[in-house]
Amino acid sequence: MTKAVEVLISDSIMEITINRPPANAINPQVSLAIHEALTRLQNDNELQVAIISGSGERIFSAGWDLKEIASMDNNQDALDSSINCPGGFAGITEFWGLKKPVIAAVNGIAVGGGFEIALACDIIIAAEHVEFFLPEMQRGFLPDAGAIQILPRRIPYNIAMEMLYTGRRMNAQEAKHWGLVNQVCKADELMQTATAMAKLIAGGAPLALQALKEVMPKIQELPIREAFAQTKPGNDEFPVYKKMLMSDDFMEGARAFAEKRKPQWKGE
Repeated sequence: MTKAVEVLISDSIMEITINRPPANAINPQVSLAIHEALTRLQNDNELQVAIISGSGERIFSAGWDLKEIASMDNNQDALDSSINCPGGFAGITEFWGLKKPVIAAVNGIAVGGGFEIALACDIIIAAEHVEFFLPEMQRGFLPDAGAIQILPRRIPYNIAMEMLYTGRRMNAQEAKHWGLVNQVCKADELMQTATAMAKLIAGGAPLALQALKEVMPKIQELPIREAFAQTKPGNDEFPVYKKMLMSDDFMEGARAFAEKRKPQWKGE
């Protein structure tokens, strides 16, 4: 039987593919499988970065499996199927402890919760035919697994509110215009483009990558002086950052530069 979530490891890169045709919709089993893959990413010292995509070229993910929801007896059961999963919806939207970067390789339309999966990632690369939209208002609820919290911080507030209120579609080119998408490419070049980005990221010092993921969410909304204060040596709020500053790799980068050689990272 084909797995609903497929995981492939290539060197230090993990590829996670949602493979639940026709819509790659998310149910608790899919959420758990994605969370398990990301937990493996987190705990395996050989892995540096993940790419998450959907099977096929038509749909990245249609989000919450509304057909499954419609078969449930009451509101609470429906809510539990979404929020009572490790890491939140799709196993990623509330995985606060994840210290390694994730790239969304958006291969098709990203609808509702599918859009929210992409928003939970650090970098978004989209095929040129991709569209993003949030139809939740027309379904009777809010896109509260990330869209209402994150989208107005990524693009102009009024553009985000228009998408939220109306459910209108934003194509890949407009998403890049607003800075929501990092790169737009041809569909048959999507995974190649995402993998090239992943390899660039994976070339960094492991602890530095994890420290960046740890620090950035907590300082990006702070005033500049406070953000500087938070990133001083000895801050116990950022244990990975603190470990990085005292690591062998901290000195290895400088030594490799001085000796004109490629650094040999130890991750410690």
